[in-house]
Amino acid sequence: MSNSDNSSRNPSDEEALIRSALPVEIHGRLRSARLVDGRAVVVAEAGDLGAKAREELEGLIEKALGEIEQVDEVRVALIADRRRRMIIAIGSGKGGVGKSTLTTNLAVALAKMGRKVGVIDGDIYGPSQPRLLGTDHAKPEVEDEKLVPVDSPHGVKVLSMGMLVAPGKALAWRGPMAGKALGQLVDAAWDDTELLMIDLPPGTGDVQLSMMQDAKPDGAVLVSTPQDLALLDAARAGQLFEDGEVPIIGLVENMAGYACPHCGEVSDPFGQGGVERFADALDIPFLGRIPLTLETRTAGDAGQPPAAGDGEGAEPFVAIARKLDRWLSSGAI
Repeated sequence: MSNSDNSSRNPSDEEALIRSALPVEIHGRLRSARLVDGRAVVVAEAGDLGAKAREELEGLIEKALGEIEQVDEVRVALIADRRRRMIIAIGSGKGGVGKSTLTTNLAVALAKMGRKVGVIDGDIYGPSQPRLLGTDHAKPEVEDEKLVPVDSPHGVKVLSMGMLVAPGKALAWRGPMAGKALGQLVDAAWDDTELLMIDLPPGTGDVQLSMMQDAKPDGAVLVSTPQDLALLDAARAGQLFEDGEVPIIGLVENMAGYACPHCGEVSDPFGQGGVERFADALDIPFLGRIPLTLETRTAGDAGQPPAAGDGEGAEPFVAIARKLDRWLSSGAI
């Protein structure tokens, strides 16, 4: 494109054109984008990426922008003057589908892969993470008016309202108060934590809306059981993220099949394959399925997430965590 008349340039339109050509997963990394005389110049943040992932990101940008008719040359500058903490939301739209257990085990699996992970228990009214991560009796300290996350025995830091209120006490808070509480957990002293995973409450209410406004996630993972009722609620949660321009990384099918501990026969009390079919219909990546097992339930109650070990119960969580790890590095599954 010959654009010698720079007085006719519209930087906003230029950036919009470049953004539209790039995968939505990396929009949060863009710091500037301009197009002058056929040359696309992009500055992107990559402080949280290793050398290989930076190379992949640069190649992805060059390939995507090279396909724009008006672009003759692409220049990419990756900056790393500060580390960027990524935020992944785990949502469901419906309670009781195992979202908290999934959050815990994905966080533990990612920590075993070398990532510095923190978990925020965003379910203000029904916190589960202290029990799941074995930090029931821990209380966060306060430094410089900020909460200091608790170190769990599994290499994952955690903060939860369950650590700040008396055990068994109900929180009779209105929505805005709950949203503000989530903001304080996100704004805590996470130090060198690279990734925050937010275990969201069910539904699409004030807590989710406050998060989208004040701590917009880089991506979201949706979890559902296979039956239609749960999928309808997952679809509502997905719509909320799409409206907020938060990329949906993929869907997870939980409680997918139950193996009888006595005879080994597998039954499907919640149906089978519904989430995968739903993902295919919406062209959303299917991340995997987690079976319904007694081991997962008892291990969670004991604060010993299956992903912390090397047994059979860890395998489905680790498989999904590998896909999430690839997305975190390259923006693709």
